[in-house]
Amino acid sequence: MDTEAQHVERDRSSRPSGSEEIPDTEGPEGRSRFALVDRVADWLPGGRITLTVLACLAFLLLVSRFVMQPFEIPSGSMESGLRIGDRVLVNKLAYRFGAEPRRGDVVVFDGTGYFGDADYIKRVVGVGGDHVVCCDQEGRLEVNGQSVDESAFVHHGDSPSDVAFDVVVPAGTLFVLGDHRSDSSDSRDHLGSPGGGMVPVDDVIGRADWVAWPAGHWTRLTRPDAYARVPAADGAHG
Repeated sequence: MDTEAQHVERDRSSRPSGSEEIPDTEGPEGRSRFALVDRVADWLPGGRITLTVLACLAFLLLVSRFVMQPFEIPSGSMESGLRIGDRVLVNKLAYRFGAEPRRGDVVVFDGTGYFGDADYIKRVVGVGGDHVVCCDQEGRLEVNGQSVDESAFVHHGDSPSDVAFDVVVPAGTLFVLGDHRSDSSDSRDHLGSPGGGMVPVDDVIGRADWVAWPAGHWTRLTRPDAYARVPAADGAHG
């Protein structure tokens, strides 16, 4: 018996027939998408590398427009927590699904028309309906009759305010202050202006959630407990 011939026959039988084809699992739609990508890549200088870069840039623009936007701290009004040149990430979805700004939140808002033609970053100390007074007998901010200890975030050496005020925050607006009270232009400075220094909630761009730069200052910004015992505005006014 020709053993070599037997081996050849077994080898042939173990291979797929020449008439068999590998099934096309992509389908016509998948092939057309890949063909479109190839055509676009061929048209662009740099080919697929350029296309990948452009896709990444488009993704970042969408994220910045609708989800998370970087904001550079322009002044010392929020020191010592936020310093000039720090870059924070602003959560633009924080108040998009029924949630409202809360006391203690650090927010970025468009101040055009009542603060100035720019975006600002401040801390919310009063929301719609709140009665905000400065200061109580111990020199502390008072909200809805409850004294607030802000020592954890107000700049060391600053008093809660050098300007006395007694305001009720209209519905749909916010009363905001900088943490560096002696170096902050905020709601106190616009009490006599149109709108009374209040920031419309609709003009809030988002909540500052992270300090992203410089790397050594990477921090998550959380809501302080200072306002936790402040009663609701309705309860305070009966």
